[in-house]
This record gives sequence, structure tokens and C-alpha cells, in this order.
Amino acid sequence: MTFSPSTPLRQRAAYQALEQHYQSIKDVQLKELFAGDPTRGTTLTLDAEGIYLDYSKQRVTAETIGLLIDLAKESGLADLRSAMFAGEHINITEDRAVLHVALRAPAGEVIKTAGADVVPDVHEVLDRMRAFAERIRSGEWKGHTGKPIRNIVNIGIGGSDLGPVMAYEALKHYSQRDLTFRFVSNVDGTDFAEKTHDLDPEETLFIVSSKTFTTLETMTNAGSARDWSLAALGDAAAVAKSARSLRRLSCFWRNVKSTRTCCVVERRVSKPPTIRHTDVARSGTARFQSDVRCRQAVAVAPNPADCSDRQARRGAA
Repeated sequence: MTFSPSTPLRQRAAYQALEQHYQSIKDVQLKELFAGDPTRGTTLTLDAEGIYLDYSKQRVTAETIGLLIDLAKESGLADLRSAMFAGEHINITEDRAVLHVALRAPAGEVIKTAGADVVPDVHEVLDRMRAFAERIRSGEWKGHTGKPIRNIVNIGIGGSDLGPVMAYEALKHYSQRDLTFRFVSNVDGTDFAEKTHDLDPEETLFIVSSKTFTTLETMTNAGSARDWSLAALGDAAAVAKSARSLRRLSCFWRNVKSTRTCCVVERRVSKPPTIRHTDVARSGTARFQSDVRCRQAVAVAPNPADCSDRQARRGAA
């Protein structure tokens, strides 16, 4: 199945109709639009799944919406959507399926690609992340010297930084406040230094997030984390021993082995980490739904019901 329409976007009839429509409304003021259609405050809105979208205060009309729908139809959006849910390889650049939806699917749902249901694999990873997060939150996961982890530092850039930051800030109200969370992305060493200057290495865990583990900024900061931890915790042999003992329960992709308080960056790892992201989570949007959950599960209760309980307790207080 070919997913690139043969007609370039700007040459499609629906797009050209949109261009003509734009010329007719580009100078219209919002007050004129509301005067001409007093109901637009309710008709040009959507409310679904707890999200309220109000586009009535944009320079759009009912005709605009109709023309946009026409463009979607001419571009084959419905077919592409069905192909995505069916697990077809609509990512023609990498010849891959694009199964973001599988990362949000309930455990009992079936979503297949290449004839295999990927939902069980997704939930196997989510269960491991839940167990990992709960061990940190409860204090069971100890640092190299036996102290519980109190500080979690995320190292990443782009989608591996912005996604975790956005989600954490949005859900901070529900976070476990006796844990400290920091995010390092800038290759300038000042960023790492400022984010760690008041942290105790014995109580700090680094989570390194990368799709390829070749990104300069991420690998540089991961190396800084290793050096920072080694300087405080002792010689490399002690850290390496800890890394080997914990490789079975790490939260990093290949090329990074975790210790309880630091990460040891290596070019080759003989065995992949036990907790890894499923093969469907290979784009920025998908990584937001996958690897970001690891940080959020540590910061916020992995079970949404726990968040509701906490919110109720705060409301009562």
C-alpha cells in the first residue's frame, strides 16, 4: 500500500480551495465572526476524554472546517488511520509500523503487526517499569552505599527531555514530594553542574533516555554523570561491580548499564537491559508514551487510582 498521495499537497483541489477561502477571510476580525454567528462559541468547540478544545476564537468558520475535512479525505487520512491501527508499515522512511496506540491499549486489547499481537509485550514492559518505580518510591531500591534513592536525574535531549519535563510539570501536584526530580539536556557542563550541585551522590539515580545512544549531548552528559558518581562513590571497580549486579533490573536502553546511583556508559553491552522499550516505541511521540512513563511512574503513583486517592486526601486537607 502506498501512503504518499501521487498529487503533491499544494496541487490538490481541496488545498487550493482552502487557499481561496483563506484569501476571503484573512482580514476578518473575530468580533465580526461572532457578530455573524453568535453560536460559534459552542459550535466551534470539542469536548472529549476530559479535554476541551475551543477554536471559536481562531479565524475559522464552519466553511473552514468543511474544507479541512475535504482535504483530509483527499489525502487519504481515513485509510492511513486504519492502516496505522492495523499495524501496516506507514512509516515509509524506516519501513516500520507506527503503533503509538498500542502503548495506550488496555491489556486485553489486540493490536497486531506482522501477524503478532504487540499489546502483551507492551504491558510486560509497563509492568516492569511499575515494579521498578514502586521499589524506588518505597525506598526498597537502595543506593550503592545502602541509602534509599531520593533524587532522580533524567538525561536526554529533544523528545527524551521535553516529554518527561512536560509530563512531570503537568502532574507535579500528584508527585511524591520527598523525591527530587531534575532534568539535564544542555551539552554545556553548567547545566549538569547546576542540576546536581546540591544532590547527594549516594541518593541519586540517573535515567538516561535515548533512541540511538549516539546523541552527542546525551552521551556527554551521561559521561559527566558517571564521572560525578565515581568521584563521590570510589574507584571504578566498585561502581562496575554494582553495575553488573543491577544490570538485570535497569531502566535504560542498550549501551548504558545502570547502577543504583550512577550510570556507566559503554559502547558495547553483552546483554540488553531487562527493562527496555518495545519495538513499537521508536519515535518521539511513541517515546513520550513509553520511556517517559518510567520517570512519571517514579514521580507519580504508577496506578492512576492512587493519584485519585491522593487528590481526594489533599482536597480533604
